[in-house]
Amino acid sequence: MSDSDTRLLMLIDDEPAQSRLITALAAREGWRTLVVKDSETAIATLGTRQGMQCSAIILDQWVPGDDACTLIEELKTRRPAMPILMLTTSASPLLAVEAMRAGATDYLIKPVSPDRLMQALRSSTKKEPPKDELQPLTEKMHTALDFDSMIGNAPDFRAALAKAAKAARGHGPVLIEGENGTGKEMLMRAMHSASPRAKNAFRLINVRSVAANSIESVLFGHEQNAFPGAFDRKIGALQHCDGGTLILDEIDRLDETLQAKLAETMATGIVRPIGAQHGFRVDVRLLCASNLPLADMTSTQNSVGHFHPDLLKQISQTTIILPPLRKRQGDISALARYFLARIGEQPGLRKISINDSALALLSAFDWPGNVRQLQAVLFRAAVHCDKEALTAESFPQLSELLGEFDEAINPLQEGVGVMLYTEDGNLRPLEEIEADVIRLAIGHYRGRMTEVARRLGIGRSTLYRKLGDLGIDNAA
Repeated sequence: MSDSDTRLLMLIDDEPAQSRLITALAAREGWRTLVVKDSETAIATLGTRQGMQCSAIILDQWVPGDDACTLIEELKTRRPAMPILMLTTSASPLLAVEAMRAGATDYLIKPVSPDRLMQALRSSTKKEPPKDELQPLTEKMHTALDFDSMIGNAPDFRAALAKAAKAARGHGPVLIEGENGTGKEMLMRAMHSASPRAKNAFRLINVRSVAANSIESVLFGHEQNAFPGAFDRKIGALQHCDGGTLILDEIDRLDETLQAKLAETMATGIVRPIGAQHGFRVDVRLLCASNLPLADMTSTQNSVGHFHPDLLKQISQTTIILPPLRKRQGDISALARYFLARIGEQPGLRKISINDSALALLSAFDWPGNVRQLQAVLFRAAVHCDKEALTAESFPQLSELLGEFDEAINPLQEGVGVMLYTEDGNLRPLEEIEADVIRLAIGHYRGRMTEVARRLGIGRSTLYRKLGDLGIDNAA
């Protein structure tokens, strides 16, 4: 019998309906579920033979008995290595901070999607070097909705933003492609906020998070009695967003038959709800995102599903590709400082800085989860930081994944050898940084002072004056 067949999940929850749902979802991947209804029973059960077989715990915040965070601490005291996932209806960052400090591995906001729940369970129970620091979080900080919040100077990234800003002023559909976590949803929200339709109806739908048997009704609506269970008429998202904007995230997951129906709607401007005798003319701007390149999916030779060429033609009048973070590593330092500034504004947290050793470590990782993963890692580090600045030691799991890390071999790309921060995370004096930059330039251009002055954008006389003021030997 395989390991996955014997995994036991303890669910601490007194809601029968939710318990049945989680039990059914967990069973899909070979989990058996042990349901207990209160904290006292959970603690007692943990010491039994059956409790010793548990591989993970899911805890509902509203479970009767102890405060949820107190219960997490008690469970971790008894079973330090046990992954604990907390279920809650609250999106409060403060609760996320408290739960993580108490020992929670992940924080799931209800109603949690099946994919998200199973991903959290898989991540927390992988038999690999510990990576909990690197798993995505579900706590949501307030998301800014403007292009200024899209941080980065990498050429491909800036070109994508410029194209998006121009497209935002129009009314046509836009397709944004890029790996998971690259910022596609944030970019689409920024485009909507900058568009002429910003004050009109708006809706965002993640196709993956909607049940396959419900997505047609969600998009197109249905008439009363159109199918069993359709007790009332429902207005679909396309009709609801008439005059406004509809965002479809992960459109590559849309069923093929619905792709064809959506393509027809885009071509004719007519929405036909399920069971309706006639359609409704609408004016909807569609912004779509895909984790996969849709042009490749129109080929019958691909192995990741098929995408309808008619729909691709309709939605890709403007196509924007967001590069993965590993291709814009020079942006990691700016992103880290930006995220830490925002994290420091959250309840229960404080503003902290980050030193160059930590930034060099972050820059050495390839970030398969992209910008979203970087934010999650920084959030976890900030929660547990008791110093004024994050250091390389603040990311033990990341250090373990990278193995032997040599900062001299993996320098901080942003500074190219110029240290910007002191060990306590504060900026070095401008005079010291300027002196280092001039020394670097002299070495890079092999003492050709005319070239040094030209590249630094100053005159030769100014350069020599600075050499004297800063005490730099011109043979530096």
